[in-house]
Amino acid sequence: MGRSAPGRPAQGDGPRRPLDRDGGSRPPFQSRTGGHGGRPGGPGFGGPGGGPGGGPGGRPGGRPGAGGRGRGPGGGTAGAFGRGGGKSKSRKSKRTKRQEFEMREAPSLGGVTIPRGDGSTVIRLRQGASMSDFADKIEALTGFPVPPGNLVTVLFQLGEMATATESLDAATFEVLGAELGYQVEIVSPEDEDKELLESFDIDLDEEENDEDLVIRPPVVTVMGHVDHGKTKLLDAIRSANVVAGEAGGITQHIGAYQVWTEHEGIERAITFIDTPGHEAFTAMRARGAQVTDIAILVVAADDGIMPQTIEALNHAQAAGVPIVVAINKMDAPGAKADKVLQQLTEFGLVAEEYGGDTQAVKVSALKGEGITELLDAVLLTADAGLDLRANPNRSARGVAIEARLDKGRGAVATVLIESGTLRVGEAIVAGTAYGRVRAMIDENGESVEAAFPSRPVAVQSLSSAPRAGDTFIVTDDDRTARQIAEKREAAERNAQLAKARKRISLEDFTKALEDGKIEALNLILKGDVSGAVEALEEALLKIEVDESVQLRIIHRGVGAITESDVNLATIDNAIIVGFNVRPDSKARERAQREGVDIRFYSVIYNALEEIESSLKGMLKPEFEEVQSGVAEVREVFKSSKAGTIAGCLVRSGTITRNAKARIIRDGVVLADDLTIESLRRFKDDVTEVKTDFECGIGLGKLKDIQIGDEIETIEMKEKVRE
Repeated sequence: MGRSAPGRPAQGDGPRRPLDRDGGSRPPFQSRTGGHGGRPGGPGFGGPGGGPGGGPGGRPGGRPGAGGRGRGPGGGTAGAFGRGGGKSKSRKSKRTKRQEFEMREAPSLGGVTIPRGDGSTVIRLRQGASMSDFADKIEALTGFPVPPGNLVTVLFQLGEMATATESLDAATFEVLGAELGYQVEIVSPEDEDKELLESFDIDLDEEENDEDLVIRPPVVTVMGHVDHGKTKLLDAIRSANVVAGEAGGITQHIGAYQVWTEHEGIERAITFIDTPGHEAFTAMRARGAQVTDIAILVVAADDGIMPQTIEALNHAQAAGVPIVVAINKMDAPGAKADKVLQQLTEFGLVAEEYGGDTQAVKVSALKGEGITELLDAVLLTADAGLDLRANPNRSARGVAIEARLDKGRGAVATVLIESGTLRVGEAIVAGTAYGRVRAMIDENGESVEAAFPSRPVAVQSLSSAPRAGDTFIVTDDDRTARQIAEKREAAERNAQLAKARKRISLEDFTKALEDGKIEALNLILKGDVSGAVEALEEALLKIEVDESVQLRIIHRGVGAITESDVNLATIDNAIIVGFNVRPDSKARERAQREGVDIRFYSVIYNALEEIESSLKGMLKPEFEEVQSGVAEVREVFKSSKAGTIAGCLVRSGTITRNAKARIIRDGVVLADDLTIESLRRFKDDVTEVKTDFECGIGLGKLKDIQIGDEIETIEMKEKVRE
């Protein structure tokens, strides 16, 4: 291969054919590049033929500085039949060489090399982000490939273990970012949701034209301490018995109503929102203050200012809404309105009769006194200092006040329209729920075709029950609504995974595990409405317990306790907490078979006290509820003498006269604390009826009994906790 064949062009012997090579024809990949056959033909790289290194015919025999024999015009290996090859694949660009050099110079931690920031480099991460997300951000910022496993190694060197796809909290990212020279900022849920909507060309901050705005009714929130008469006051305003549907007379969730009143000769509407007064419902009171225009602070004349009164007052002042004080229970003995007005001055509320600007109205919700004056005060406050206008001629936007699951109608959400008009048939998305509005119902159970600003309505046909406080918007089509809901659900799932009850280091965990001190209480929360579940979860996570005890809420949801909840509790050894809900038959049977503990509560502080006592190991022997029988209502009879009689078939257990009972409809407790006052088989009074026998059951004055309801009887048995 090193010999010179006769007639080489570089030696000036005339043109040669492409296959005239020494040793015969060779494939291009076997040709030597830069051999002496392609060397320059003389001084100046020119041959006798006149071309640079060429033969007599002027054909070039070699390019200056590009090699000769076997080299293509681009400097690469020559192709077949003398065609020039492409650029050499092995040649690296200057940028690649610079990156490799900088990576070699980068400091190493734990045997891995990661590009570092200068201490002021900002990286924004969403809540619940993982190591893979952090690696992608660093790679996009620096241009260097960053394997997530390298970040896992660095975090392990810092004393904490995590996987590449595990959702981490903000504190972990701050420590890791500080080690690598980055300032990690966790994007707030509001900003994250705003960026998500902007990706779908939806702008929530769009300005309205003044000519498009029309007057809307004021939204009023009734706030105050527990048992000061908030619901009774609304009851008097609406002339409907709201309290009867609430356990112990304590409001368990938000209700929204719209009433009409005559003010200065004009019929005007007012929207009312009732918020719970118990301390566990702080978030719901804050939510009520955020969506309201005016707050009515209810204070009992015989009780004065109480802790939840101060908290409700702080929520209203923080939201910047005007306050109208309603001094309730003026008919009660020991009522002292002047004392209440004096106490209010300590919190910056000076009544008009004391020279201030706060309207204080004395009312008696029980007797219906002062209601008209209170409504006039609300409208005067609204007209004096508020610009209550909205654009009804646009796509509707608003907030979900409450949501629940109904067996016949699916997910039903109570929404308050803030702007625009919501119509039947439009596609909406509220939090992680989406769907097309099939029907809208007002507080009186009547169908509504279009809901205007400040109008509360119950919306049907959503995919799931949205959380109380979720913003809802109308989208162009179902597909957009579904995509927004799915992205929100993924972000929420990651944030929930990163939300830990408490964190424990590897050393502490190993030591506690060796000592046998690690204990965990897993809970599954189910409730009748989403707001109650949210309040219960937040209250539970605030319980202060010993360091060796962990509280984990592994699942929460709305609706009856299902078989899948029992399966999850079986796998994770969890306790199911039912708030105003009951399990269906399949779930009850599986829970008994698997030994899953299901607790039922109708008042929230009972659940908090018992779970806190369980965590602290201070539970004393107590009485527990034991189901003695279940009967299904097959027929309902009306009797002028005995009232409403339920014709039933005993499904399980034994129904006993004078036993405590409750009515369950679609898995939700409709009425509790009842008594089996009469029990008959045919015309004979009996003391008990066993399984698969028919009977007639009388529950006293209760009239709301329907076919398909379940009557569950219970008895209290003493239980000693281990």
